[in-house]
Amino acid sequence: MVGIIVQLILSWAIVWLVERKNLSVLGLMPTVQRLKDFLFFFLLAAACCFSGFALRMYLAGQAWKLNPDLSFSLVLEGFWWNLKSVIFEELIFRGVLLYLIIRRWGPVAGITLSAIGFGIYHWFSFEVIGNIPQMIIIFLITGIMGVVYAYGYAKSWSLYIPAAIHLGWNLTTSVVFSETSIGNQLLVRIKPDPVVTLSYFSYYFMTFFALVTVIGLNFWILKRKRQVELEWQ
Repeated sequence: MVGIIVQLILSWAIVWLVERKNLSVLGLMPTVQRLKDFLFFFLLAAACCFSGFALRMYLAGQAWKLNPDLSFSLVLEGFWWNLKSVIFEELIFRGVLLYLIIRRWGPVAGITLSAIGFGIYHWFSFEVIGNIPQMIIIFLITGIMGVVYAYGYAKSWSLYIPAAIHLGWNLTTSVVFSETSIGNQLLVRIKPDPVVTLSYFSYYFMTFFALVTVIGLNFWILKRKRQVELEWQ
């Protein structure tokens, strides 16, 4: 939490020194529209993520059960960890630096640089430095997701949409299905997995359907969404 506070202070200092603006450039103040957007994009991302696990259950026979060690505090800790992680990453990659780049060089440059930085950052967070195939895969997946997140900010001039997509995906993966480094949360895998023979098409469909869906649907909806204009243009 201290890191986020430091980020906010530095963000305010940068945007004040450069443009004499404050953190309102991040669209942090809640409005009815921003809250509606947050709920919609959060649920959409969560549903897309869930579809991937549903395919794994249907096609590969994988199964989950309620965590026998489940407690309210355990889930709360998982939620808080994800919330801090999302806020931290949003302030870095969709924060005042993205705002300033868009204002000076346009949305294409801002979105591109934000996505590249987001992809490179995950080499370190996923600890894949030196493993070239993994670095390429991680860069492509997180970089493309970074495009969607940055596009959400560029369309709305607010962090509510990118944070909603980011949080919806991460919470479903880590808190609902316990598939990240924070350990078992709400549901845990029943092992061993059954032995199932899949065609190449079924395997790749099961593996990438959720990712393609969350990227495609969010991008399509954002493209059709009305562009929010800055009041201080």
